[in-house]
Formats: sequence, C-alpha cells, structure tokens
Amino acid sequence: MKSLLKSTLGALALSAIGTAAMAAGHAACTNDVWNSVMEKGKIVIGVKADYKPWGFRDESGKLVGMEIDMAMDVAAAMGVEAELVPVQSSNRMQFLEQGKIDMMIATMSDRADRREIVGIPGPNYYTSGTNIMAPKALGFKKWEDLRGKKVCGKQGAFYNSVVEERYGVEIVAFTGNAEAKQALRDRKCTAWVYDDSSIGSDLSSGNWEEFEMPLDSEDDNPWGLAVPLAEQSCVFGNFMSGMQYNWHRSGRLIELEAKWGIKPTAYLKKQADTHSDWIK
Repeated sequence: MKSLLKSTLGALALSAIGTAAMAAGHAACTNDVWNSVMEKGKIVIGVKADYKPWGFRDESGKLVGMEIDMAMDVAAAMGVEAELVPVQSSNRMQFLEQGKIDMMIATMSDRADRREIVGIPGPNYYTSGTNIMAPKALGFKKWEDLRGKKVCGKQGAFYNSVVEERYGVEIVAFTGNAEAKQALRDRKCTAWVYDDSSIGSDLSSGNWEEFEMPLDSEDDNPWGLAVPLAEQSCVFGNFMSGMQYNWHRSGRLIELEAKWGIKPTAYLKKQADTHSDWIK
C-alpha cells in the first residue's frame, strides 16, 4: 500500500503543476474538507448499495463491489479510515453539497450541468452505455421497437428523458432498481432501461434466464467521481486526479473488472495503454 500512496502522491504533484494556471483563476483554496478528513482520520464516501456489481450488499449485508474497492483504495492511500454511505442517483450530489459525505464514487455520469454543482476531477475512471433488459419472447431488435411502450426506469437516471424523447416510450420511474426490475417481472412494463454493465451483470447471475439485452448500447457516458466543487482545483481534487491516473496506469481497474465479473471494456484497456509509462 505504500507504493500506492507513493504513486498517488507523485500523481498529485504532477497534477498540481498542470492545474496551477487554472487554480490561479479560482478563489484561494482553503482545503476545508481535505483538512477535516486528515484531522479526523476518516473519510466519508458516498457509494451505491443497489447497483451490482459496482456497489451492493452481500448476503451478510456488507457493502461490496468494484466502486467499494475503489473507495477503500482512496482511504488507504490517504492513510485514513473509510465510512461508506449509501446514496441514490436522486440524492448523491445533494449529499455532497450538504456535507453529508466528503466525496462520492457512485456510478455518476460526467455531464456539464453536474460540473456546476460538484467537482469532477479527471481522468474519468469508467464509461458505459444505455441499453434495456427485456423478455426474450418480445423479440426486440432495435430501439424503435419500443415506441409507444411502457419502459421501467430508475428515478434520477438521465437516460430516462433521453429515451422518452428519442423513441417515444413511456417511462415508469421507480425509486430503486429492485422495484423497477420487479415491475418488469410483473409485466408492468415491457423493458427496463439502465446501464449496460449493470444489466450484463444481472443477466449473468442466472436469475434472468428468460430475459436479454437485445439492443446496441447508445450514449457512451464517461463516469466521474466527485469532490466538493470548491476543492476540485485544490489538494483534494488534485489528489483524486492522481488516484485515477494511478488506477489506469497500474491496471487496477482492469483487475477489478475481472474480480467482479464485468465484461472487459475497450475504454479501460485504452486508458491503461495511454498511461502505462506516466509515472513509475
């Protein structure tokens, strides 16, 4: 773990140099959240608890998943304890704004409007696309086949409105994924629209043998972790940039994909190749 801290601190130093000019245009950094975390010896990280394999509860109720492992990496690199707080798509940015969490790694797509609310340091750690899970018997072949049909979704997911507007579906939104998928089983909708990596995980679990992910994924979306907006160009934001560079450079995220049964993505392979000689 010392090597992880050394690499991340090196990444932090180089990131700070690269962002010095940008930081000059911001108000002076107070580093309030960073300093508070280091003084307390604990970082509070918002994570998903209902989004297998990224963040979910195992049979004992423990939070596990790829992003949980990433959150623990962050705490270890900072030399502090981690407190994990479950968040939803509908409240994760508010939790960060309100100081209920210090940062989040919670399957959040990186969008311009969100960058006005929270700080999203680069490089993005992952990317995914939009797809559906639907009964095989319905034989969907293209997105247009959904026109005029009810499609289950999760509240707060950006692709709800995109799919509605683009393909004329009627979105039936639920608070959580479990409710949305149960509605699909109960035939209250013809499909469930969500992230393709999560759908793939469900299909590989053996619990959805009569369902499929039949369409080509659309709207490739980079994912961003987030720190308080005021600290994006300060120590905290630069440190998290270093963490992400190091994850890509070391192949750590590819390792976690394999660990959690996620289909290998071209994005992570490209990032690993790009940053392989970035820092030793």
